[in-house]
Amino acid sequence: MISLSDTQKIGMGLTGFGVFFLFFGMILFFDKALLAIGNVLFVAGLAFVIGLERTFRFFFQKHKMKATGFFLGGVLIVLIGWPLIGMILEIYGFFLLFRGFFPVVVGFIRRVPVLGSLLNLPGISSPT
Repeated sequence: MISLSDTQKIGMGLTGFGVFFLFFGMILFFDKALLAIGNVLFVAGLAFVIGLERTFRFFFQKHKMKATGFFLGGVLIVLIGWPLIGMILEIYGFFLLFRGFFPVVVGFIRRVPVLGSLLNLPGISSPT
């Protein structure tokens, strides 16, 4: 079991609530207020989980500046009041920022009992 500090536990909660509010805001036809709350909670939770310095270093690496621009620009546009355009920019920036983590996530999901068996089906396991 992974040991988390109290700050990291708070960050996990904030991140979880942020994802919930983002999802709920998209379900309710891109509600501006829910998306804004979700964005703020998600970014704050990420800073609590990995720390301010590591968060800053992660977002502002030289090769990730384009992705950071799209992600944080999308957050800003959602906060201004254009939720659909902001979420499109955010999602694109999110995929650019975290594309290095996707193989790790898929590898982890392959070890989960039910989901792993689904991902190991012949049509899904190898791209043909």
